[in-house]
Amino acid sequence: MRMLHIIAAASACIALAACDRNPNKIPTKVIANGPLANEAPSSQSEVVSSLSGQDFANTLAASDAFEIASSQLAVDRAPTPAVKDFARKMIDAHGLSTEKLKKIAGALSPAVRPAATLSVNQQQMLDRLKTLDGAAFERAYVTDQVTAHETALGVVQAYSEGGDVPALKSFAADAVTMVSDHLKQARTLGPPPVSTG
Repeated sequence: MRMLHIIAAASACIALAACDRNPNKIPTKVIANGPLANEAPSSQSEVVSSLSGQDFANTLAASDAFEIASSQLAVDRAPTPAVKDFARKMIDAHGLSTEKLKKIAGALSPAVRPAATLSVNQQQMLDRLKTLDGAAFERAYVTDQVTAHETALGVVQAYSEGGDVPALKSFAADAVTMVSDHLKQARTLGPPPVSTG
């Protein structure tokens, strides 16, 4: 049951990032059934820092899985060489991130086994990308990359500050630089995404 709450919170963060380009805001109604259901958090950080080590590992594994799957589509479908190059970098970097996460999580006692199950929103974004080609695909892919990296940045920053497992906190702190760099790169690929919120 707790995992459903975490998936709902992560999905809410992704949806929030898509609606409002400020990932540090989260409306109280979004977490009505989440891990802080009886509290009114003032930020996404409060939601994320309540994640257990297992929940954090699952959230990051799903983030990596989304990055890899969506970027594999971009290598085949994006018309612009710069976007294809970015996609290849995402596949490599997030593949390495997953390997590192599994190694660190597996060495914990008790071991944590990251589950890379996509959230509902991640699956919807991926399914939508599969229906697009050419310039339409590229616009959606770039927008999704900005959204996904904004969300991931909020997660790793918050867990690095308030997480409950020291080795995973260290992993999160190291990931902040990588995710920040990816976000900057994604933002340079095209016009800023149009806010739908």
